[in-house]
Amino acid sequence: MSEVETVSANKSMWRSVWEFPLVAMFVALAVMIAAVAGFSALAGFLPDSLSEDTDILVRGIGITIFVVIVYKLVIPRLGSQRRDDLPLGSLLSDTALGLFVGFAVFSTVVGIAAAMGVYRVTGYGPTPDLIPLLIQAGLVASVLEEIIFRGILFRFIEQFAGSWIALAISSLLFGFGHATNDNATILSSVFITIEAGLLLGGAYMLTRNLWLAIGLHAGWNLTQGLLWGVPVSGNDFQGVFVSVLDGPEILTGGLFGLEASVLALVVGSLAGGWMIWQAVKLGHVVAPSWTRDHD
Repeated sequence: MSEVETVSANKSMWRSVWEFPLVAMFVALAVMIAAVAGFSALAGFLPDSLSEDTDILVRGIGITIFVVIVYKLVIPRLGSQRRDDLPLGSLLSDTALGLFVGFAVFSTVVGIAAAMGVYRVTGYGPTPDLIPLLIQAGLVASVLEEIIFRGILFRFIEQFAGSWIALAISSLLFGFGHATNDNATILSSVFITIEAGLLLGGAYMLTRNLWLAIGLHAGWNLTQGLLWGVPVSGNDFQGVFVSVLDGPEILTGGLFGLEASVLALVVGSLAGGWMIWQAVKLGHVVAPSWTRDHD
């Protein structure tokens, strides 16, 4: 083999390694971690004179914009299958649909809980937690978590191992990623793995972009916290409606909130299952790479 052929073979080998889905996944995760750490360091220069709500607003909007810019510049260029999962053309329509679906699904959960007597409204009024709910629970959580769990983990695992393994692993990591939240239990992590994994993974499979999942994630969080006054993943906020959950923990989710209840498990899983079914009908299921390689 000539020297030119050897250099070409080495370049081809290193390109194959660089573009291997799991290598691309770890590179993408490292980029996102660096982006978050970098912004956090910059945010340390914010003046101490800012009010708590203003500080949350600036940090939340800032890190969201920064992470989206880093994503757009880097992640679509990784791996052998180049794709931008945040296409601007789908931003408004898919995000708006996701917000509506998140509202409808979680309001159904609350309605069933109320009909069963385990949820009741005790008052209503302006919420002092408006900014934390909108920014932390609505904006930051939905954008950052969907980029990580669907835009990176699901995407690159799917390229290697197929849709079903990607759905299972990303759902499991997402569910147990909430295990350190306040009031979390093994049951709450298992329920989030199933209900949210199917819902958000199904939204990604159906649209093949992140906007529906981001909107759904934000709609779910804001509906339970900002509207119905239910704890958001174990974090207690005061919503527009002041509410009480009272009854068996399997129905109320205990201190973690209705997300950890069998009601959310059933309703969320049914909605997620429907989206996955639609994705299957549209041919959006990816086979494992080892079967594609032999087609």
